Amino acid sequence: MPDGAIIIRDAEASDFEAVKAVLMDAYAQYEWLLSKDRWEKYREEIIDSVSNSQVKARIIAELDGLVIGSVFLYDSSEAAYGLPQLNINTPIMRLLAVASNVRRRGVATQLIWAGIRRSHQWGADMLHLHTSEVMGAAAQLYERLGFERAHDKDIIKGDAIVKSYRFHVKEATQLWKGALIT
Repeated sequence: MPDGAIIIRDAEASDFEAVKAVLMDAYAQYEWLLSKDRWEKYREEIIDSVSNSQVKARIIAELDGLVIGSVFLYDSSEAAYGLPQLNINTPIMRLLAVASNVRRRGVATQLIWAGIRRSHQWGADMLHLHTSEVMGAAAQLYERLGFERAHDKDIIKGDAIVKSYRFHVKEATQLWKGALIT
């Protein structure tokens, strides 16, 4: 396992193939939980997101020169999901991914904090994200970091509920006045 410092930075076009590989590695664990058609649609959506013009920021984690994680930020529910009726007009974090061989090293946490900081820089009061039941470990991480459920912004897909979470960016600004989160 690599042991250098993790670097968090904006992705460049030259990183896109590596980002796709990380996304496919990270999300492959959910393939067996979905029907073949649903998985293929989700897979295409994930791959397309890497170069989608609706993405406002692509943040990656790099270790020893390799992309090991990523997260995307969108301006709104319309940009993120094509769902203006959700009425989310603040940043939305999507597709948090960490390569399976470097998990449990705090990469996801660093990417989430980078998304929160970026949202703060944009002047946002709130940051939203959505996750499904099968992504229980992710939901636990979000809650541990201070995200709260936003039931009014849940997405219903067939018989599944995609849970909405929100983070109060403005209320948390004191968190990155310290040395760890600058």
